[in-house]
Amino acid sequence: METQTNYDAHALIHRPNRKVGIAGYGAYVPQYRLPGSEIVHIWAGGKGGSPVKEKAVAGLDEDVITMSIEAARNALLRAQIDPCELRAVWVGSESHPYAVKPSGTIVAEAIGASNSIQAGDWEFACKAGSEAVVAGIAMVGAGMGDYALAIGMDTAQGKPGDALEYTAASGGAAYILGPAESSLVEIEATYSYVSDTPDFWRRAEQKYPEHGQRFTGEPAYFQHIESAARIMMEGMGTQPGDYTYAVFHQPNPKFPMKAGHTLGFTPEQIKPGLLCPVIGNTYAGSSLIGLSAVLDIAKPGDRILMISYGSGSGSDVFSLRVTERLPECQALATTTAQYIARRVEIDYGTYLRFRHNIAMR
Repeated sequence: METQTNYDAHALIHRPNRKVGIAGYGAYVPQYRLPGSEIVHIWAGGKGGSPVKEKAVAGLDEDVITMSIEAARNALLRAQIDPCELRAVWVGSESHPYAVKPSGTIVAEAIGASNSIQAGDWEFACKAGSEAVVAGIAMVGAGMGDYALAIGMDTAQGKPGDALEYTAASGGAAYILGPAESSLVEIEATYSYVSDTPDFWRRAEQKYPEHGQRFTGEPAYFQHIESAARIMMEGMGTQPGDYTYAVFHQPNPKFPMKAGHTLGFTPEQIKPGLLCPVIGNTYAGSSLIGLSAVLDIAKPGDRILMISYGSGSGSDVFSLRVTERLPECQALATTTAQYIARRVEIDYGTYLRFRHNIAMR
C-alpha cells in the first residue's frame, strides 16, 4: 500500500469551528485475570512464553453494556454534569451483546440520560471507540449539543488456542466531549487515515475472528499508525519532543514500542499508557483506556498524542493539551491504576465458563 503524496497536511487535519475538549473520562477493567502461563500450559504443554503477564476477563454478569455503564458513570463523575445534558451516547465495540439491538440505548437509560438524545453503536474493529469520539467532537463542534458521550469497550473474543487468545481481553473507557473552555483536556486537532487492508475479520455467524498473521503488523498496524501520526504532526507543526505522552493502540506490548521508536518517541513517553502487558488488548477500548491511565497522572500544560488502530483498516489520531481543570477531577472517580490493582486470578477452566466457551446444549 502506498502512502499519500502531494498532500497539504495542514488542510487534512480537523479543527472544528467551535473548540472542543474532554469534559470527563472514565475507565473500567474487570477484576478477573487469566495469567498468560495458564494458556501456555493448556495449549503449549507449558513450553514457551506469553506476550502478556495476564489479561482481564469479564465475569459471568458482565458484558460490553454493563462495563460501558460503569465507565460512563466514572466519566460523569469527573465531568460533573447532569446526564440529561448529554445529546449523544455512542458505544464502539466489536462484541456488542446483541446482533440486532443497540447497546447505546441501554447505556443511555441506565445512566439517566434524556430520551431526547442520539444513541447507537459504532463498529470499526479496534478503533470503534475512537471513531465514536471523532463523531462526538463533530457534534459538539457543530453546536448540535454541548455534550456527547463516546465509549470504547470490548470483551475477549480470541479462539481457544489461537495467538489472539493470549491478549484478547475485556475492558475499555468512556469520554464525554464538551466545550473546550470548561473541559479537562483541550482537543487541538484530529486526523483519520484509512484503507482497505483486511488484516482481521469475522464474517456473519462466525464465532471467532480471524487474522492475517504477520500481515497484521505491516502493512496494517504500522502503516496506518505511523502515517496518521506523521500527517498529524506535520499539520500541527509539532515534533515528538513537543508531547509529554504518546498513547498507541496496543494489540501486544511490542507493536506500540516499535511504532513509537520509528516515529521518534521515547519509552518514557509511551510506557505510562502501555497497559497491554497487565490487562491485555481491550480491542475498541485499547488506546482509550491507555489514554485514561495517562490522564490520571497528567498535569496542566502536558500535551498528549493518542493514536488508535482498527483492522480493516484505519487510525484516528488526536493532539491533546491538558487544562488547569484536570487535577481537581482526577480523584473524583476510580482511576485506571486502581482497577488494574483490583484483581482476582482465575484458571483456564473458569475463563472458558466466563466466556461461554463451554457448550451446554
